Amino acid sequence: MLLRVCPSSFFYLRPLHLFSSSANFPFCPSLRREFRFSPSRSSSSFRRMESFPASSSSPTPVTASDADSLAKDLQNQTLGAVDEGAKIKRKLEDFNWDHSFVKELPGDPRTDVISREVLHACYSKVSPSVEVDDPQLVAWSESVAELLDLDPKEFERPDFPLLLSGAKPLPGSMPYAQCYGGHQFGMWAGQLGDGRAITLGEVLNSKGERWELQLKGAGRTPYSRFADGLAVLRSSIREFLCSETMHCLGIPTTRALCLLTTGQDVTRDMFYDGNPKEEPGAIVCRVSQSFLRFGSYQIHASRGKEDLEIVRKLADYAIRHHFPHIESMNRSDSLSFKTGDEDDSVVDLTSNKYAAWIVEIAERTATLVARWQGVGFTHGVLNTDNMSILGQTIDYGPFGFLDAFDPSYTPNTTDLPGRRYCFANQPDIGLWNIAQFSKTLAVAQLINEKEANYAMERYGDKFMDEYQAIMSKKLGLSKYNKEIISKLLNNMAVDKVDYTNFFRLLANVKANPNTPEDELLKPLKAALLDIGKERKEAWIKWVRGYIQEVGGSETSDEERKARMDSVNPKYILRNYLCQSAIDAAEQGDFSEVNNLIRLMKRPYEEQPGMEKYARLPPAWAYRPGVCMLSCSS
Repeated sequence: MLLRVCPSSFFYLRPLHLFSSSANFPFCPSLRREFRFSPSRSSSSFRRMESFPASSSSPTPVTASDADSLAKDLQNQTLGAVDEGAKIKRKLEDFNWDHSFVKELPGDPRTDVISREVLHACYSKVSPSVEVDDPQLVAWSESVAELLDLDPKEFERPDFPLLLSGAKPLPGSMPYAQCYGGHQFGMWAGQLGDGRAITLGEVLNSKGERWELQLKGAGRTPYSRFADGLAVLRSSIREFLCSETMHCLGIPTTRALCLLTTGQDVTRDMFYDGNPKEEPGAIVCRVSQSFLRFGSYQIHASRGKEDLEIVRKLADYAIRHHFPHIESMNRSDSLSFKTGDEDDSVVDLTSNKYAAWIVEIAERTATLVARWQGVGFTHGVLNTDNMSILGQTIDYGPFGFLDAFDPSYTPNTTDLPGRRYCFANQPDIGLWNIAQFSKTLAVAQLINEKEANYAMERYGDKFMDEYQAIMSKKLGLSKYNKEIISKLLNNMAVDKVDYTNFFRLLANVKANPNTPEDELLKPLKAALLDIGKERKEAWIKWVRGYIQEVGGSETSDEERKARMDSVNPKYILRNYLCQSAIDAAEQGDFSEVNNLIRLMKRPYEEQPGMEKYARLPPAWAYRPGVCMLSCSS
């Protein structure tokens, strides 16, 4: 089966109002047909992606489709009641290990860490080899410890840094590195794999939840290629802080249990300019239900018929352990959807569990990307090996939250020439990656053309529904209004308005149509800096239209503000805040790391006395290595 894919073309899922003539950003032709498995008529229910979010000429209520409701019902099924009694507190030695990944999937017969091509295997058993010298615990997450039923007193153990750095074996663990491949910047890169991440195994908590523990920076694996398998404090602080920040923002993400220093220096060339230097070494213990990614399946499909059965085994494993509701589906659920004008153009998700699976992955991915857009988060490296099958944010490298609103912003210096992974392109890239994953399952004969096309269509529909709902809530609108949102984001792009602060301030605008013109912009004064007369008039016109729109609702100003504040964060993890914590930590002062942890636990609250963390970035924040980074070391 041949899938015609143009790696450099995009789908135009990006909202057109993210662009204006002043943005100086190149447009790409819409080539959505290039991503279909075969030329066919468009789905009768599929809205044109080019028009998003201007999908109609008049405001439409924000509602979920019947398919969405069914999917949510399935996802919310539980296997039994959970005892909410006394909380269990375990010691590290008392973890309930399961190791299903190692026991149920084919492994590498070799146990050495020589860089090599690993064939016919999903993983390689390998032990952490990091060298430590008086390792120190820098920070830890109370909520992640609770997920694992881990007693907080365990963090006070003298040997805790040894056990969680990998320098001392954690009792019951069965370490391995995962084998996967991926598309990097649109080009197939072949085998990649866990080059500096070693999974210790899976822990089952008292609720029956499965959590993988993984050490990032614990030493070489067969997938390290020419690297040392280590990590530095700089990138480890960023990953620890951002994974926990994203969770507190309500965005699906991998988590971080703890951050440790190794006491050993690591040599890194931060800018790849031939000037390496010694940096403090560190390790993050990452936690997730699974670290499977699109590339985990792609690598086996790329190796021909002999490895196609591994794709099936890996899909069965994921469905069994992480999508059990799909296993319990039957025809009484009636999950059949018409995908075209022909009578036989129907996808029945109850007749093929793999089709139901890829559709759910597509929807989870669409929801994730829509939430990124809502908070102004740019991942920076959306390669297929960085796409979780669970719809989680995974692998924090050169990420960044928007400061001055710029749709073409990318935090990745490697991405600068084409800006493939810039903020505005993320919706398109999410769909491109879903297309690659769909191709993988089709090559393994797990899904057919119609099912693959339907998964991509569901991605488009789901993203548009989620994004419109999110933006409506951010503006306090009772229904989506294309014109209001389009003009706002164009104005913000022209004047480089701070994305986070503006939406937080917008909640202070009163829905009073009689507000004098010279007072209309007062609530937004702190965000609308240095605008001339012409731009001031444009903003006044927009605010008047906005007041008219929200004034038509029965919601009071106070209630609207409360609702808007609950979805528009006061605090986000700006890159310069990360850098301030890094600079102090590299001198042995970890207080700012822990200040940020406490701050980001409640990003939607005012937190009196912490206002300085919501300020605009200082001039030094725009220097290389702060606002933009290369792929993290």
